[in-house]
This record gives sequence, structure tokens and C-alpha cells, in this order.
Amino acid sequence: MKSDLHKVMHPIAGRPMLAHLLGGVRALGPERTIIVLGSGREQVEPLVASEGGETVVQEQQLGTGHAVRQAEAMLGGFDGDILILYGDTPLVEPATMLRMLERLNADDAPAVVVLASRPDDPRNYGRIIAGSDGTIEKMVEHKDATDEERAVDLCNSGLMAVRSADLWPLLSGVENDNASGEYYLPDIVMLAGGVDRRSAVIETGPDEVAGINSRSELAAVEAEWQRRRREQAMADGVSLVAPETVWFSNDTRIGRDTVVEPNVVFGPGVTIGEGVRIRGFSHIEGATVAAGAEIGPYARLRPGAEIGEKAKVGNFVEVKKSRLGKGAKANHLSYIGDAEVGAGANIGAGTITCNYDGYFKYGTNIGEGAFIGSNSALIAPVSIGAGAIVGAGSVVTRDVEADALALGRGEQQVKPGWAARFRAAMSAKKKRG
Repeated sequence: MKSDLHKVMHPIAGRPMLAHLLGGVRALGPERTIIVLGSGREQVEPLVASEGGETVVQEQQLGTGHAVRQAEAMLGGFDGDILILYGDTPLVEPATMLRMLERLNADDAPAVVVLASRPDDPRNYGRIIAGSDGTIEKMVEHKDATDEERAVDLCNSGLMAVRSADLWPLLSGVENDNASGEYYLPDIVMLAGGVDRRSAVIETGPDEVAGINSRSELAAVEAEWQRRRREQAMADGVSLVAPETVWFSNDTRIGRDTVVEPNVVFGPGVTIGEGVRIRGFSHIEGATVAAGAEIGPYARLRPGAEIGEKAKVGNFVEVKKSRLGKGAKANHLSYIGDAEVGAGANIGAGTITCNYDGYFKYGTNIGEGAFIGSNSALIAPVSIGAGAIVGAGSVVTRDVEADALALGRGEQQVKPGWAARFRAAMSAKKKRG
């Protein structure tokens, strides 16, 4: 990845790829989850702990078979089924993991179950030679395969299901006499065949087992995750006008009958109610939007924004850590920060809540039904009473009582004929050089 960040910590939809995988594993209710780590483990261990997993270190990188053996001591007393997964293959669905376990426990009791796919470009994947019934006849790494074997399109994903009673004896027989000098995990399949134990392959789509080893592959997996999420949103009753332009985070929640226009980005921590309209080019993060509200176009909701039922946040309006009550409106060119805006209040174009003095943040309270005229600056901390009116262009530094009119601007002066005299004088001066 050419990155200071550990590969499995790179995010997909705002969530580390390893967390995606662990979330899927958790759905199966495993007895234990063990993560084998090498270099950079100090970055990964806090995530593993937060997900309820355990870690073991592979000090030397001697291949996938060697990596799995690092967990042997920790699982010495475990008698059950073991799933072997990869932290850089994050999109595997719990249903697919369950299929692997079900196949392992089928009547013919295969020693190993291998998950495979048929990618359009097999690249350097290991190949699986299998019979029509899914029995594996041979597995071979790409660099050790013949041209004939490389012509096979059934590719090993690396994911396996094995009973603990079979795994450790098979791994003990794996040797490193191959092109890489490594201990290959897939060799356990051929070792099982050597003692008359059959192994089986099941297939899934290549997108589900796509591995990530570069920024380009990370982008491709992100695109696949987004595609799935858009499909799910539409299946749940959300209208996406241009689905391919909408970007979700892993925890985005959207109610039915909401319409999302093109080029909308949902950052982490967003909940959208039913019947909302999110207009184009809006960016929403850490915000809650209630039913019937309208956002955008070109709106930005930052963390802590709470937009009430049927409220409106219009074009080029930014809201941060503020609550807009039912039916409140901020339609144009405003910044609303650290504020409470009452139901039905109207925030005029260009209004700014001046919430920061360079050291501390302060709050602004705007009462129900208040009207804030265009181009007003509300210097926090300040309160505008219910039903009050702030005249356009005002700078408000003191509280305004309910139903009052507040004006905070310089007195206008008009000097008849002044502009004409000014132009004449300046023109004459210019002619004189």
C-alpha cells in the first residue's frame, strides 16, 4: 500500500477493512476470534480488542500455513470448526462463511472446505482442479503451476473451513519445498488426499473474495461495497436519482421514501428519517435529519447537527452542533454553529452565528417563530426571543426579548447630488493628468 497505515486499517466506507470482516464473523457467534499479526501490530491490536478478538504474533513471515500455526497453542483445547479468513479480504458475507461450515459438516465430512471464485482475470491466484461434484483433485499455487493448470479459471480465495482435529495434524506435515520457500496453507488439501480424505470446494462471486494489496484494489473494493449499499438502500424504499454518484458510510441509516439527488456524500454517523429530500452536492456527517426535512443543494451538515421535522437547510448553508426545530428554515448562504433554533424560525440569507472568539465556543438561542433578517451577525452568547425580528444587516451583541425588533446597524445618510458632483470632479482631475 506504500503507507504508514497498516493495510488492514485502511478504511472502506469509513471503517477499517478488518472491522468489516470482524463484523461479519461476529454475526456467526464464534467461540473465539484470533487475529494473526506481523509487523505494525501496534496499530491493529486496539481494533481487535474493541471487536472482542485476540491476537497472536507471527514473528517471521514464512507463509500462510506458518501463519495459521501461530494460533495452534491458543486453540490447543478447542474442539470444533475453524474458519480461516484474511484481513485484506473484507467483503465476505456471513452467509458465505456459514455455507463453508455447513459443507464441512455435510454427510461426506470433507477434511477441508475451500472457498473459490472465477474472476475475469485469474492473475496470480492459485488454481483448483476439481471434479463435477466439487471434490478437489489438486490445488497449486500460480508460481508452481503448469501452463495447463494456469488455464483453469477456478481460483483459490485462500479462505477455508477445517475441523480443529484435522487442521493441526495436516499443518504439521506441510513443507516449504516450493518456488517461494514458504509453508503454503493450501498444501493441507493434498496432504488430506494422501490419507484418503477428500476435500471440497464451494464457489462465490469474485467481488466477495477480492483481496486488497494496493490503493487501486482498495478503490475497487470500495466501489463494490458502495454498489451493494446503494442496491440495499433502493430495496429498502430510498430513491437514488443517480445511484453511482451517492456515497455512503458503513453506518448510514436512511428512512423509506427519502429521495437522494446526485453527488451526495454521507460521512459517518448519519441518520435520515422518512420522506426527506437530500438535494444535490450536499455533504452530511454526524447528523440527524427528521422526517420531511429538505437539505441542500450544496448544504453541509457537520457533527452534532439535528434537523427537525419539515425543516429546511438550503444552498450553501453549513450547520454544526446545532438543532433546528420543526419547520425552521435556513435557506441561503448561512453558518449556524452551536445554536438552538426554535420551530418555525426563519434565518435570512447570509446570517452568521459568531460562535468562536479564538479560544472558546459560545451558544446562540433563537426562539420559535423568530425572523432573522439577511446578512445579520449574531455574536454569541446571545438569545433572540420567540417571535422577535432582527433587521437585515444587524450585528446583534445583546439578548433580544420576545416579539421585539432589534436593529444593530449604522444610520443611513443620503446626500442628494453628491455622486454626480464626485464624478465630475474626478473626471476633471483625470484630464489634468
